[in-house]
Amino acid sequence: MTGGSSGIGLVAVERFARAGATVALNHRAENPRGAEAVSRLAATGLRVIAAPGDVSVAGDAERMVEDAIDRLGRLDILINNAGTPGTDQPIALADFDAMTESFWDSLLSTNLVGPFRCTRAAANALKATGGAVVNTASVAGLNVVGSSMAYGASKAGLINLTRNFARALAPEVRVNAVAPGLVDTPWIGAWSEERKAALVDRTPLGRMCTPEDVAEAIFFLAACAPMITGQTLVVDGGLSL
Repeated sequence: MTGGSSGIGLVAVERFARAGATVALNHRAENPRGAEAVSRLAATGLRVIAAPGDVSVAGDAERMVEDAIDRLGRLDILINNAGTPGTDQPIALADFDAMTESFWDSLLSTNLVGPFRCTRAAANALKATGGAVVNTASVAGLNVVGSSMAYGASKAGLINLTRNFARALAPEVRVNAVAPGLVDTPWIGAWSEERKAALVDRTPLGRMCTPEDVAEAIFFLAACAPMITGQTLVVDGGLSL
């Protein structure tokens, strides 16, 4: 589980572990939340191990996946959840000056190339077990304006990558994605209450998604859908309608 130290990733780690899986929780080595989460979950009897590494760094991502497979002994499921908006406030689409080269590089390396690195490194192990991959995309990759133009492009790319991985890894491995809408996580902690309320008002189900909502969709695609591949499941309460 990449990006497993907080938010959707951490809830999904616990969801899989409580279902009986042994889970490798990936986090950046310098992030203390990862080690703390592993210790807390392991103390409750769940089988969770630490898998430090940075998916945005070529070589480190692949090393992390290989080390995790060695420690687990096999790999049945890969969840590419690590991602970043690169900003704590939405950037207007017309604000081209904010779309710097370094901003683009950061988002694409984490949100798009990172999942490619990890899936490529895990491909042989997943083929050996007939496994599954689930990518965390976003409705920003479909028809909803996200936190920035670059973020939306990175998630649109991930949705396309999901389809092509499904083609490339078939028939042994299924590859799908979830596309959350507005999720109540620390990512939107700096947003104004007015902006969040406006998005909730546009949502037919009348609330933000929770990390638990998205984790359940990830679990379904990974463990309960043997004839679904190449698909992106929208989890947004109807926001994108």
